[in-house]
Amino acid sequence: MPKTHPPYAPEFRQQIVELVKAGRNPAELAKEFGCHVTSISNWISRATVGPARETPAALSQAEREELIALRRKLRQVEMERDILAKATAWFAHNGDKTSTPSTR
Repeated sequence: MPKTHPPYAPEFRQQIVELVKAGRNPAELAKEFGCHVTSISNWISRATVGPARETPAALSQAEREELIALRRKLRQVEMERDILAKATAWFAHNGDKTSTPSTR
């Protein structure tokens, strides 16, 4: 089983990001502070995207998984809504041409 490291403190991550922005090499910082260069890259990406997309640290693993699943479901439902809106508009425009005459 792979070894896991407890999450780094937000202050530590912010300091590393600031050092990279100041011109330090992420690989050198990884060696110096004992973290992985991929972690540093992820922190930099999150810092440039902003905190709105970041998952709050107070969430448990189960809550994070549920949040991811809910976001995925929301994207699916929005796509279905858009398809139905387009279909409704098409039928409203072409409704007279596709309806069959009444037998009365």
